[in-house]
Amino acid sequence: MLQFELICKDRTTAARRGRVTTPHGVIETPIFMPVGTHAAMKAMTPAQVEETGAQIMLSNTYHLHLKPGEGLVQKAGGLHKFMNWKKPILTDSGGFQVFSLPKKKITETGVFFRHEVSGEEIFLGPKEAMQIQNALGADIIMAFDECIPYPATHDYAAKSVKKTLRWAEECLKNHQRKDQALFGIVQGSVYADLRKECALALGEMNFPGYAIGGVSVGEGLELLKQVVDCTAPFLPENKPRYLMGVGLPEDILESVERGMDMFDCVIPTRYARSATLFTSRGKIRLTNRRYRRDFFPVDAACNCYCCSNFSRAYLHHLFNANEILSAILSAIHNVHFYLHMMSGVRQSIEAGAFKDFKNDFLGLYGSSGDRED
Repeated sequence: MLQFELICKDRTTAARRGRVTTPHGVIETPIFMPVGTHAAMKAMTPAQVEETGAQIMLSNTYHLHLKPGEGLVQKAGGLHKFMNWKKPILTDSGGFQVFSLPKKKITETGVFFRHEVSGEEIFLGPKEAMQIQNALGADIIMAFDECIPYPATHDYAAKSVKKTLRWAEECLKNHQRKDQALFGIVQGSVYADLRKECALALGEMNFPGYAIGGVSVGEGLELLKQVVDCTAPFLPENKPRYLMGVGLPEDILESVERGMDMFDCVIPTRYARSATLFTSRGKIRLTNRRYRRDFFPVDAACNCYCCSNFSRAYLHHLFNANEILSAILSAIHNVHFYLHMMSGVRQSIEAGAFKDFKNDFLGLYGSSGDRED
């Protein structure tokens, strides 16, 4: 079973330093979770992911259900064995992906949608989401919720919250494995009263962890901060708090300051494939001609495999030559950058100096980089 220890709090902010213990290892929080959608990180082997300092990886229930199917994964010995990742894994419920589809039918019991290849009609609801995730065997699994778009009216969001709470209860009833921790998801769009209502109701259900969902659908940083501000205080202090689908370094730091513990996003690897790399002085686009004769590492302050061995000029060449190695080295660097940042976050909270760390980090981060990015 999952255990959470709140080690300490920052002196001047709501930032928390914690430790999550799972059947496949310990997660030091705050933490960023790299996303391996199809049980694989794009352009990275599991060994390379581990070398970046990753403690937990996220995979996608919706995509794994479509292919190869949870039955095959279960037959292979579960997701850990199937993808050869020995550390903790989190699977989302598939709700975000299903509700993002253009042709779906939302009902009171779940969602009907079409298979992206065969066109076959598929139904996904709370019971099905639990069956799939129980079969996949991740350490942390997510309740099936309704993730609504932004903007949404208060009336629509209120009805959605009621549906999400009903579905959360169904997930608890249908969850079959004691070695998996089921997290509830708080919804409510940008409305403080709905976020509070949803958080308090889920707290009564006594989930082992809680997530804030519906904050990576285009609302922007200021609204993100408002949503976390009006939700986090109503989440149980003795349980881990997960902000889903966030995001950019500045998003994560602002959310850590507001008491969140866990984060995930596809940004590090997605940006890497388009030649956008994160550095301590900001983002740079390595296809820019200015890097053709730049023989410095991507980031002189970084000790990842990419920065320790290769120059910006070499990566510029790889991208221009359309070499697969360009995506591999860039992904290694970007994921390492995020996890190194989180290590600094944890150290600063332990020292009671998170605010100083955040201000110093963002001050340097915005000092240079490629402005067109």
